Amino acid sequence: MSTTISPSLEEMSELKTQLKWTWMAGDYDIFSRYLEPDAYLFYKRIGMKPGQQLLDVACGSGQLALIAARDGARVTGCDIATNWLERARERAAEEKLEVSFDEGDAESLPYPDGLFDVVASLVGAMFAPRPECVAAEMMRVCRPGGKISMANWTEHGFVGKMLKTIGKYIAPNGMPSPLKWGDPGVVYERFGKGTLDIRCTLRFYQFDYPFPPEVVVDFFRQNYGPMSRAFDSLSAEEQTRLRAELVELWSSNNRAPGRGTLVDAEYLEVIAIRGNDTTDLSAVIQFDEQNKNHRAGMLADRIEEGATRLIDFASRLTEEEWKLPIMESGKPGRSIGVLVHHVASVYPIEVELAKTIASGQSITQVTWDAVRDMNAQHATDNNNIAREEALLLLRKNSMEAAAAVRTMTDAELDRAAPFSLSFGAPVTAQFVLEDHAVRHSWHHLERMRKAVQRPMPTPNSPIR
Repeated sequence: MSTTISPSLEEMSELKTQLKWTWMAGDYDIFSRYLEPDAYLFYKRIGMKPGQQLLDVACGSGQLALIAARDGARVTGCDIATNWLERARERAAEEKLEVSFDEGDAESLPYPDGLFDVVASLVGAMFAPRPECVAAEMMRVCRPGGKISMANWTEHGFVGKMLKTIGKYIAPNGMPSPLKWGDPGVVYERFGKGTLDIRCTLRFYQFDYPFPPEVVVDFFRQNYGPMSRAFDSLSAEEQTRLRAELVELWSSNNRAPGRGTLVDAEYLEVIAIRGNDTTDLSAVIQFDEQNKNHRAGMLADRIEEGATRLIDFASRLTEEEWKLPIMESGKPGRSIGVLVHHVASVYPIEVELAKTIASGQSITQVTWDAVRDMNAQHATDNNNIAREEALLLLRKNSMEAAAAVRTMTDAELDRAAPFSLSFGAPVTAQFVLEDHAVRHSWHHLERMRKAVQRPMPTPNSPIR
């Protein structure tokens, strides 16, 4: 990327003005609505306790802050874009949530030292021009023993490629690349002296749109401030070339069926423990306790991720789509609503099967014929299942399943025993969880995506 140059105070003031102008362009509120499922997953992995104070740095229109407030946290959000702060306040008022949204710069946060239990930023603070100031400020306002959490795009991930594509047309501003925040080594360097422990995990953010790649590019251009300003700075010929390159990038990474767009974008999840010379090391011990079963924790995360994506998809369906039958063996079968309830209902069974294998016991009596009979009876009993009831059960059972999996040790996950659904082959408890509890929601979600054929929205279409 570009060479770093130390700017003068006047140059920095001008750059700050340009950044504010850039982030206030477009409609970030509409843009961020499509990103809420992964914001929820990011928040859940922070592991906040009820009543703790969270600061959402570079909060935009409040997607992370509102999720935390709904969960019972005491929340403050800050951003340089005053128009999106106003929209965040409106959203909080609509939901009767108590959240404070303040104008504030990630490089100079308007809060006293050690005020917050958690200081977080979801792909926001990484774009501030002086990363060393961002790191120092996030540590300053976090209490000793509290958590600092970030989600940052990586250089080699999809968003990194998209930013590099745009960068070919835009003159460098001399600031460090924001994508350096996606490098664990750089994160350790920036936070290392002020933290007791840092955990970096590569994950994928899912861009999921009900329209094709060429419309996604126009949607970004219209609603995402940096993209909008980039296009505005180019000639008509350059705009045409840039759009074509971006459409190709989205198309080549698209794995959605039909006319939609589904792209996985790599990011680095950072969770650190704030420290100082007098910090009680019990904070690190507690952090280690929460992460001691790392492999089980990663499995549990994926169980919750699959359920969250299914909930998001199902919640945006029309009533007609909710009742739409899915083709099975060449003929109409169970409806989408029945399948959603089915996924929710079998989480306890799937976890129990895994625990049985983990104990070293063979499973010989569960046959595919028995499974088909169970599914048929479930469809009969739940043919008119209400969406709210199904989604509540899906959230509840997936969370309970994930909590149960997090208690499993590596030895238990590695234990193998004969399993009749795998034709008597000895399989591990981890395989049972991977092939059933994790895969199940993704399997049916893919079938639902293929079944639902919507008219193509335009970039101006409201989000349903």
